[in-house]
Amino acid sequence: MNAIPRVKLDKLVSRWETIQTELNSGIDQATFAKLSKEFSDLNPVVEAINSLLAAQAEEADLRGLVEASDTDPEMLEMAREELAAVGPRLEELEQNLQIMLLPKDEADDRSAILEIRAGTGGDEAALFAADLYRMYQRYAELHNWKIEVMSASDSDLGGFREIVVSVTGKGVFARLKFESGVHRVQRVPATETQGRVHTSAATVAVLPEAEEVDLDIKPDDIRIDTMRASGAGGQHVNTTDSAVRITHLPTGIIVVSAEKSQHQNRRLAMQVLRARIYEVEREKLANERAEARKAQVGTGDRSQRIRTYNFPQGRVTDHRISLTLHKLEQVMIGGSLDEIIDALITDHQATLLADVNQGVGD
Repeated sequence: MNAIPRVKLDKLVSRWETIQTELNSGIDQATFAKLSKEFSDLNPVVEAINSLLAAQAEEADLRGLVEASDTDPEMLEMAREELAAVGPRLEELEQNLQIMLLPKDEADDRSAILEIRAGTGGDEAALFAADLYRMYQRYAELHNWKIEVMSASDSDLGGFREIVVSVTGKGVFARLKFESGVHRVQRVPATETQGRVHTSAATVAVLPEAEEVDLDIKPDDIRIDTMRASGAGGQHVNTTDSAVRITHLPTGIIVVSAEKSQHQNRRLAMQVLRARIYEVEREKLANERAEARKAQVGTGDRSQRIRTYNFPQGRVTDHRISLTLHKLEQVMIGGSLDEIIDALITDHQATLLADVNQGVGD
């Protein structure tokens, strides 16, 4: 691993000190808010830099003792032991700092729109989509995130043909973005009389929630239609024209919301529309910037089978990093999902670090 240039570290600390001075100089509110965010982001980086510099100074002092000709033998032995211990600590501090300095996805801190759709497998796929929704619902609760159903299409057996939810909280997208892709399930369906294992699938898409300042959606660019809501088994049925369908004419993106009042549906549909358009723009920029995106974990490619949930064997396998956990039940209740997500994030960071150290990063 290449050492981080000292001049780069000094610039970061200098910037942190400059912001601190500006924050205390009576600036306007908008500038104060912007600088406060930058100062907050730099705080842990500066702490990590100070820890690294302190360890480097300690190593230099110990090396001086070891190389000095007049060092007391007992002191010399102690210095050698401490020098041997400081090496691995230095390496860990530097790697942690390099990870902190990796290019950030500007959407990582945002809330997200989570879309789950039944794929191949008919009713069983719809039931699996519902299982995935409950898994993410419990996962959100464990992280103190707020989850709200924006639209849902039920299946006859109580599953979901499609469900779209908003997940609100800090850093939601950073953790959920690796869930985009095709999720496959292998199990014996409740309707299977011969006890045969069936394979079904559901797709998951995770979109960073767009803020109004991100996009300027002109009124002339959208068409809003109201229609009569409907749903299976009497659920989500409303005798008034409460469902809302919004079409974004430039892109052809269509969003339907039929969960609540017409006013609520319009708000929710616009929220989803904004997120989808924002994601289209993000992908366009990412593709322009680097073809290397394809090699990164969690590209969001809908055709990519990312994970298999095998119920007979009680295991979950994430195919992107060849990780298998024999704790399916704990994953399905959200408790062990962090193990998979943490491993994906670590793998993603390792890829970025390799690119940076080879001089091919952005």
